[in-house]
Order: sequence, then structure tokens, then C-alpha cells
Amino acid sequence: MNPEINKLDFTYQIMQAFERSSKEKTYKKGEFLLQEGEIENNLYLIDEGAVKVFYLSEYEEKIIRLSYNGSVLNSMSSFFDKVPSELYIEAIRQTKVKVISRAIIERITDESENYAQFLKTILVQQLDREVDLLIDSPAKRLERVLKRSPNLFQHVPLKYIARYLRMNPETLSRIRKS
Repeated sequence: MNPEINKLDFTYQIMQAFERSSKEKTYKKGEFLLQEGEIENNLYLIDEGAVKVFYLSEYEEKIIRLSYNGSVLNSMSSFFDKVPSELYIEAIRQTKVKVISRAIIERITDESENYAQFLKTILVQQLDREVDLLIDSPAKRLERVLKRSPNLFQHVPLKYIARYLRMNPETLSRIRKS
């Protein structure tokens, strides 16, 4: 172990909890880790596979996040506020996750020094994703996403990436070729 790692660091403690206290669960393609209306009580680490995080508008499914191997995720607003989630988290291929409970996270939160830094990092990542979707140019949206997640196409099917980027698969294919 790196001697510079502070064992009270929140991120370190969370990763240790995934190693020591998590439960492993496998979801088939199309199964939900969480559905709208449920209260999020877990944090997930994807070991293998991929998921999409989305909400349903009046007209369509709106993907707000794509996650794959090594990603940590949940429905944050539901988790922190203990309110029903507005989001769905669905496996888009067979997906194996490690799951830790709210109780474990709350214990770590109470003991850790850098919880605020962890939250700041999460919020910055969320803001980056939101900016991606506000950019007018489809090519620039794709460029931003690939800069942040260069292996995305190896883990997530094109149709989900296209939906996340608010374009059709044909447009995405054309942009990738140019």
C-alpha cells in the first residue's frame, strides 16, 4: 500500500468497504438496479458490464449517465435526501456489481476526513456531464465525452451512447468516421 494514502480518506474507505463488506450481485441485460419511486439505499461498483442511468420524460427515455467497469454510482439525490428516486439504473448487458449499504457509507462518513472533497469531485463530474448535453455541436459533445471516457465504445453499445448524446445512431456513426 502507498504510505501516502491517508486511511481516513473517504474515497479510500469506500474502496476498502467494497473489498471487505460488499455483496456481489449479477444483473441480466434489462434488469434494474433501481427503479423510479424506490429509495436508493446502496452504492454500486461495477466489476463487469455496463448500466445506463435514465429518467422517463413524457415522450422518451433520457439517458443521463453511462457507466461501466470500475464506475461507482447510485441515485445520489435519492440516497442523500432519502426520497424516492426519479431515476432508473438498468443493466445494458450482463453486469456484475459490488454493493455496499447506506449503513456502511454513513459509518465511513462519520469517520472520514475528506468527505467534502469526495462530494466536490462527484458534483464536478455531474456538472461536466450536464455541460456535455448543453453543447450545440454533436461533434463537440462526442469529443468531450471521449476525452473523459476514451473506452466508452468498448463497453457501451452505440445506440445508448447516441441517446446519451441526444443524437441518432446514424449521426453518431457519421461523426466518428469523419
